[in-house]
Amino acid sequence: MNPEALTTLKNTLKSSVVYTPDSEGYEQSLRRWSNTGIKPAGVVVMPSEAEDIRTALLWAQENNVDIAVKGGGHSVSGTSSSKDGLVIDLSRMTKVTVDTSNKTLSVQGGATWKEVDEAAGEHGLATVGGTVNHTGVGGLTLGGGYGWLSGLYGLTIDNLLSATVVLADGRILTASSTENPDLFWGLRGAGYNFGVVTNFTYQAYDQKNPVFAGLASFTPDKLERVIEEINASLLSSDPRSGAICILAQPPGALVPMANVICFYNGTYEEGSKHFGSLLALEPTVNTIKMIPYSQVNSLQNPMASYGDRKSFKGIFYHPPLDPKFARIIMNDFTEKVHSDPDLLASGILLEFFDMRKVCEVSQSDTAFASRSTTQNGIITLRWTDEKKDAEHRGWAREVQARWKAELDSKATDAEKDVPQYINYAEPGDSAVTNIYGENLTRLKELKAKYDPRNVFNKMQPISLD
Repeated sequence: MNPEALTTLKNTLKSSVVYTPDSEGYEQSLRRWSNTGIKPAGVVVMPSEAEDIRTALLWAQENNVDIAVKGGGHSVSGTSSSKDGLVIDLSRMTKVTVDTSNKTLSVQGGATWKEVDEAAGEHGLATVGGTVNHTGVGGLTLGGGYGWLSGLYGLTIDNLLSATVVLADGRILTASSTENPDLFWGLRGAGYNFGVVTNFTYQAYDQKNPVFAGLASFTPDKLERVIEEINASLLSSDPRSGAICILAQPPGALVPMANVICFYNGTYEEGSKHFGSLLALEPTVNTIKMIPYSQVNSLQNPMASYGDRKSFKGIFYHPPLDPKFARIIMNDFTEKVHSDPDLLASGILLEFFDMRKVCEVSQSDTAFASRSTTQNGIITLRWTDEKKDAEHRGWAREVQARWKAELDSKATDAEKDVPQYINYAEPGDSAVTNIYGENLTRLKELKAKYDPRNVFNKMQPISLD
């Protein structure tokens, strides 16, 4: 990178920490959730205000430098990184301000859901956030955002009131239903494409009482009955409940098991009744108890820690999930991880969320196009040997394709091309080809208006042709 250009950048920035390859702390600035997402940046800028983001964006374009924006850094494919380019790292912008009178949360773009959950919880409030609390608010929100409270309140974007955005041309705009409403529409589901969001304002809700939540693990011979009971729980149509079934081998276990995170936003008696038939299957581990909502999004943290190499493939299914198909997947997964012990920290996650509130919003009301009863899941492989990258990613793609075939076999013609969840779709996924659905034409017009040079092109970029 041109030394004179770098000097100009450093001298122009007002309140940023800057790292270059010769800086102390540079290697730490490259750290990401997955080692597969690490790329050696030419320069890392950590701003504390929107003006410096504006300066960095304009500088990069003047010097023909690639740009990446890093919030939580969870992308396994490196969309929050840039080889030899500029990374705008928002990790110094994490302030959360709670307005108790209006029940709103003002959150800077570099915050994680842990900071949001805990700040809101101190005031007996909560909003719809990610199910892993060290995920960044920016990535999850701009892609839609499912969470444990989606049954009651919809997606994260359905509770977004406004956003402050730095555009590629340097303008700093507020986007809401009354200010720049077209940009606000696009941010809610395709927001990666339009700018750097420095602040989000969310609607929050009273959440003074603890919730019924925790993990129950079942031996693999009970898989079909576990799936049947979670299917039945989902069909009961209680928006206060949710579950995630994780096919994975817990520490100390000899084989992968059916692990279920249960959630019920109510009393212990209500939660026990709702999940009574499932828990009657006698889990070998049961950590379910009453906990503050602010702790719920930490339940997956032991399985979703930083480090190692990861592959992250979205899968989708129409409920109810076929227990026989789940058995086939479980058997193949067990065979795979036992053939290579380096994969033992891997898992397949299947979500069971009440989608009725999500579907109350029209697909044309926001850029988010995946409003249907289709459920989401993730194939997440984890390993250490870089030489196995291609092999493990290839296997994950094969399993992803099988889920797609299963979805298509059970869907009506109208359901076969349902848009899929952008946050579970890594760039290049051959099985995830429809992200924006009927909203794509309008999104192209917005892209031409707000980012005609396609500066923001890392995550499911919108074509300008």
